[in-house]
Amino acid sequence: MTAKTKVGDRLPYLLSSLKAPRIAERLAETAERAREEKWAYEQFLEVLCEAEVFAREASGARTRTRSAGFPAHKTLDDFDFSAQPSAERPLVMHLAQLSWIEEHANVCLIGPPGTGKTHLSIALGIKACHAGYRVAFGTAQQWVSRLEEAQERNTLDQELKRLERYQLLIVDEVGYLPLERQAANLLFALVSRRYERGSIVITSNRGFEAWGEILGDAMVAAALIDRLVHHATMVTLKGKSYRLRERGTATTSNARPAPLEN
Repeated sequence: MTAKTKVGDRLPYLLSSLKAPRIAERLAETAERAREEKWAYEQFLEVLCEAEVFAREASGARTRTRSAGFPAHKTLDDFDFSAQPSAERPLVMHLAQLSWIEEHANVCLIGPPGTGKTHLSIALGIKACHAGYRVAFGTAQQWVSRLEEAQERNTLDQELKRLERYQLLIVDEVGYLPLERQAANLLFALVSRRYERGSIVITSNRGFEAWGEILGDAMVAAALIDRLVHHATMVTLKGKSYRLRERGTATTSNARPAPLEN
């Protein structure tokens, strides 16, 4: 070290080389606090490293959430369990711990339209993004279209292999529209390829007994269901649509008394 160089002069350059901007931002403040409180060297380094790691994790979570393709931002804190008691809160909170993703297991959310299936699927997906998992969201029709395009390019196997990089796929709205037999075969290929390799969250407004009709082939439906539910947690939602209930409440609250007749 030359006479003109002071201790710490090279830290900005070193931290820039290490790509640790949060440490650089907090260095002076943290160093002053460490001197005042007489921290050990290890504590000083730990505090700075924690700031960098937490910032990187938050940034990664935002990137994964944006890349997942969620149609809206929904969380479990937003979900009204009191209005949907069939969504057992202890079960949903257990699913939010995400151990089933590590086990390559699935979650099936079944119930009438508007009962919170998509909300819960997105909320679990966002939880997974924040936990460091790669997630991709799409409706059944969107997944089929994606696989049909790959098939037309003769790259279906490559596309299915690429999707294995995602620890969680969310397949929303199975049953809202019937699928042609070829489309059903592609959906089966997606589920089959992920069997015991990666997790799926699937939502449907129809019970499994109706999937033969939805998929246009009872045998394909049976094979798909067998692979889907073998390692799966079932969540059955009941009741009236949130949207219709909220619309009814809004209509009632906005209604004005009828004018008195003369």
